[in-house]
Amino acid sequence: MKILALDSSGLVASAAVLQDDILVGEYTVNYKKTHSQTLLPMLDELKKITQLNLEEIDAIAVAAGPGSFTGLRIGCATAKGLGLALGKPLVAVPTLEGLAYNLWGTDRLICPMMDARRNQVYTGIYEFVRTQSPAGELQLQTLIPQCAADVREIVARVNELGKRAGKGADREVIFLGDGVPVYENIIKEEIQIPCFFAPGHLNRQRAGSIAALGGIYYKKGKIQTAAEHRPDYLRSSQAERERLQREAGGKADA
Repeated sequence: MKILALDSSGLVASAAVLQDDILVGEYTVNYKKTHSQTLLPMLDELKKITQLNLEEIDAIAVAAGPGSFTGLRIGCATAKGLGLALGKPLVAVPTLEGLAYNLWGTDRLICPMMDARRNQVYTGIYEFVRTQSPAGELQLQTLIPQCAADVREIVARVNELGKRAGKGADREVIFLGDGVPVYENIIKEEIQIPCFFAPGHLNRQRAGSIAALGGIYYKKGKIQTAAEHRPDYLRSSQAERERLQREAGGKADA
């Protein structure tokens, strides 16, 4: 199995190739350039370095949102274009699941946060649980599905899930994502259980994690055609919200 993965949902642009659970190559950049400038050159360079024949890939995994509206559109268009040209299926991996998967194997709660502005974050809460299969593999489990939420609201939910009244010590939580440095002070003020902040090599989007999860979902048949794929924005863009406000104001004036 060979998976090509793309993530341009946030500040980071990243591309990766996974073959039979081995990360063959990954190209990740988080530096002051738009994804329209970086994603295709990164993919081309990765293709050259790994001698990747795009005809041989089984699927294209893409971070499907939420995230930057522009970034998601660029990643979506790139994945759809490749899928249509190559006749390959797409695997839509929720962005926050991909972020949480950076911390594979931890026994702590995982709370990824992407800055959504106006004291809101794109977020969710996850944990790894052992399955009932003979091998007892670890599986990412969603406790709070990805959503757009007030920072204090999601920290309150973390506190609820982490508190073990009369049942031993509280659970610990790890926060990660580009929303953490923006709202770190609020998190520290509101958190009531032991918390940690993921280090630099784990705290941003990585196409390697999208590829790994994409491989799992591909085996489970969670695929779609390139024509079917749509990003999951979770909420309307600022321009759309402002248009609706203007229309509502105009109706009220009338």
